Amino acid sequence: MKELVALHRERTQREATVTLGSSGLLAKQIEQGAPFDVLFSANVAFVDKLISQKLGVAQSRALYARGRIVLWSKAGGIQPPDSLRDLTDARFKRIAIANPEHAPYGLAAQQALQKLGLWESVRDRLVFGENVGQTLQFAQTGNAEAAIVALSLAIATPQGSWALLDEQLHQPIDQGLMVVAASADVPGASAFTGLVTGKDGRAILQRYGFVLPGEALDPTLLEKTRGRVPR
Repeated sequence: MKELVALHRERTQREATVTLGSSGLLAKQIEQGAPFDVLFSANVAFVDKLISQKLGVAQSRALYARGRIVLWSKAGGIQPPDSLRDLTDARFKRIAIANPEHAPYGLAAQQALQKLGLWESVRDRLVFGENVGQTLQFAQTGNAEAAIVALSLAIATPQGSWALLDEQLHQPIDQGLMVVAASADVPGASAFTGLVTGKDGRAILQRYGFVLPGEALDPTLLEKTRGRVPR
């Protein structure tokens, strides 16, 4: 997002201010009248709900990525897990995921653990981040031995080791955006979303593993960012 904002500034000489949070809580703030201009949601369902409530500009709706989740651990710590099944090992005393109630990446983590029959065995050791960024911080600071987070965060965080999880383990994380209907500058907001979904914006997103359905991840991302495909 920092790179997208910088590109927007370069193209328009206008500044964009970013507020980070879980998709569900940001959507709720828009329902309560928060003065946002654009919503980037990790689950397009939140965008669709707001549009159905006339709180979003229907024509602005766009899918900007299909997210992926990874199993992340701090570099230099305990032996990193190779798969979700490794999390049943006693060395993982705390496992961080985003709160599944309002964070789409947390819901995907829950679904993956349930799909493998691991949810109940690790449930007592789970710590919940308010959003996926805070979830990563738990593992970075040693408050969790492992975390299930977004691929994009793993790519942007060089101090860790991560394994890409099979996307068949969870529902697709289709990420959507929209312009907020109550925006004080709908044309300006639309210009920003157009930049993000355009060629140059897509190139930035792809570098962080944000690909659209049907697009393949750049295989060099794994090598460049200490990632791996689990066994």
